[in-house]
Amino acid sequence: MILPEIDPVAFQLGFLSIRWYSLTWLLAFGLIYLLALKNLNKISSNQLSDLMFYGLLGAMLGGRLGYMFFYSLDQLLSNPIKLFYIWEGGLSFHGGLIGVLFSSYLLSIRWHIRFLELMDFIAPYVPIGLGSVRVGNFLNSELLGRPTEVQWGVIFPSDPLGLVRHPSQLYQAFGEGVVLLIFMLWFIRRPRPHMATSSVFLIGYGVIRCFTEIFREPDSHIGFDLFNFISRGQLLSFPMIVLGVVLLFYSYKKHSKKDEAIS
Repeated sequence: MILPEIDPVAFQLGFLSIRWYSLTWLLAFGLIYLLALKNLNKISSNQLSDLMFYGLLGAMLGGRLGYMFFYSLDQLLSNPIKLFYIWEGGLSFHGGLIGVLFSSYLLSIRWHIRFLELMDFIAPYVPIGLGSVRVGNFLNSELLGRPTEVQWGVIFPSDPLGLVRHPSQLYQAFGEGVVLLIFMLWFIRRPRPHMATSSVFLIGYGVIRCFTEIFREPDSHIGFDLFNFISRGQLLSFPMIVLGVVLLFYSYKKHSKKDEAIS
């Protein structure tokens, strides 16, 4: 299947060009906000609005910093001003995650709420936003998949080689956005110990990202990082899994000791 060349600009507002990718980001945070708004428990609606605003700011700034540091460090060192070349594109999920965590941590201090309690509240709804942004990657014809012979393979207009490739962006949209969302919503149906929900999100995203990266072409200027098959995305996701497992173990161990003390 040959993917038609989609104009990255959705529409014009005077001199301002509104891109599809920007719209998927706005849709992502809008959907997260709506889901979280229906399940408010630890924070007020005004606090949720602040959390979404500063979360978006942290995701954008952290995503750009993370991309330059994790994927284009040589360019950053040779020309630091490239950090501000946002029109060239380049956002990293892991950098964006760090940005969101940092902004949320500052808000938790301001609101006198435990940081991981705040993360336990918002984490289940994040996947729907991740899926939306991955669809934006597909529409942008970026982050191409690896060559394939499957019947649903796609020829991307941005591919100079014109190869049939996996639509890996849609695989990741389904995994990160649908599968993870369903699992997280199932997980929070019952009360869970402090930190457990955040931990499960870290593990779930890390595992899904490591799997779906199998179908995604490594960045051409980086290639594989380890053993000629471990990509940068997988390498950055491994620590998420490890941290999630450690926090999950600690969460249930602490909860178990608390129950023993009560009994």
